[in-house]
Amino acid sequence: MKLVISPAKSLDYTTAVPTELVTIPFFLETSKTINKSLKKLSPKDLSELMSISDKLAELNWQRNQERNFEATTVLENARQAVFAFNGEVYTGLDAFSIPSSSYEVLNDKVRILSGMYGILKPFDLIEPYRLEMGKKLKVGKKENLYQIWKPLVTDFLNKELNADDVLVNLASTEYFSAVDTKLLKAKVVTPEFKDYKDDKLKMISFFAKKARGLMARYIIDNEIDSIDGLKFFNAEGYAFDESLSTENKYVFTR
Repeated sequence: MKLVISPAKSLDYTTAVPTELVTIPFFLETSKTINKSLKKLSPKDLSELMSISDKLAELNWQRNQERNFEATTVLENARQAVFAFNGEVYTGLDAFSIPSSSYEVLNDKVRILSGMYGILKPFDLIEPYRLEMGKKLKVGKKENLYQIWKPLVTDFLNKELNADDVLVNLASTEYFSAVDTKLLKAKVVTPEFKDYKDDKLKMISFFAKKARGLMARYIIDNEIDSIDGLKFFNAEGYAFDESLSTENKYVFTR
């Protein structure tokens, strides 16, 4: 069983990481090509492309100019992906509290989809960046990032998965669209997390994102290897709802 999660816009490069264990991203040469296109964009261009403030655009323009993809150890401007991202999914995952005895399971099961790096293992070293998968950045003859990453990411996952494996999709639609499910060997199961609000069942983005991280942590802590094992997830009041679920969609409600 493997699982995929989205990255986060928010980054943490200040909290001390609990390990020096590192790996190197697989598609660095492709990342370098993408960064060459980013370096050509002015702060104003970045602001318009990503719908960000002038201040954020200036910061990311500087990052794009300085990025060299050469880090091989944890540095001030490079750290492992699982400790660098800092959104709701990562609050749920809480990687900083994962015991070192579970690092092998973490590294085996978790994959992070990324606009800059394509796909990352948890301990892959990354430099600070901002580049959502869905942004229409033209790179050479490619009109967007999906055209670049979809064949590469799908092939990467297929090399890791067997026909009887399960890929648990804990990523957003934006990022999971970088996987060609028609060509994927393994069965895909997508958990959904819904809350009752005003007597109606709704997917509330903030809670759903955190729940994806909680599900990832549950899979790691319990070394879940079967889809039936997913059904016992019950963090923060969520419970599997068989009546709302299908073969490829597992719905959890609270």
